[in-house]
Amino acid sequence: MKYLVRLIIYLLVFGLSFSVCYAVLLRFVPVTVTPLKVIRWFENLTEEGITIDSKWTRLEKIDLSIPKAVIASEDNNYFAHNGFDWDAIGQAIEHNRTGKKVRGGSTISQQTAKNVFCLPSRTWVRKGIEAYYTVLIEILWGKRRIMEVYLNVIETGSNVYGVGAAAEKYFKKPAAELNAYDASMIAAVLPNPLRMKLAAPSAYVVRRSATIRRLMRALPPVDFDNPILPKEKNN
Repeated sequence: MKYLVRLIIYLLVFGLSFSVCYAVLLRFVPVTVTPLKVIRWFENLTEEGITIDSKWTRLEKIDLSIPKAVIASEDNNYFAHNGFDWDAIGQAIEHNRTGKKVRGGSTISQQTAKNVFCLPSRTWVRKGIEAYYTVLIEILWGKRRIMEVYLNVIETGSNVYGVGAAAEKYFKKPAAELNAYDASMIAAVLPNPLRMKLAAPSAYVVRRSATIRRLMRALPPVDFDNPILPKEKNN
């Protein structure tokens, strides 16, 4: 029995050490391979000449309208929380109790952890791993790096990943030249980029992008060095 306990302890120590070292490594190197990207590649093996369209783009080379758009649409309190927006999670749980369309409460930090470190499954084990890595990247990466990785690994179309590739494929320009309209269109399809296509946006996507631009105008300028935090609500 004591050998089993010792083995479990060794495995836990190894797992923790490996996860921390891996997270530290990805703090400095481009994240070019993700579990979702590998899965999509195998799913499309039957297609002739399949290619993955992905271009790592440093945050400095991405127009600030892009992070502003995803913050407006995905995570309004991005600069204020430490990885988990408990108010948004509570609202999502309350909303989902009604039996209507399921709403998520994940932050950009959680989505980044899920995209980079987890398989795209809907299990409590995956949620636990996601939560663990969310804490790690908030501590080890910081908001600037989390946003940079997020904008480079998100799925933006069929076999298209990151805003750099999306900018060139769908808007025929580099990410540095995208404007608020382009940014809002990219953010609008992120919930399901395989169904809501940037190449042929539906009326719903156009309406959603307009809503995102309205939300963007209500936000302060994005500044990763000196972020403007939302004002606390008076009780």
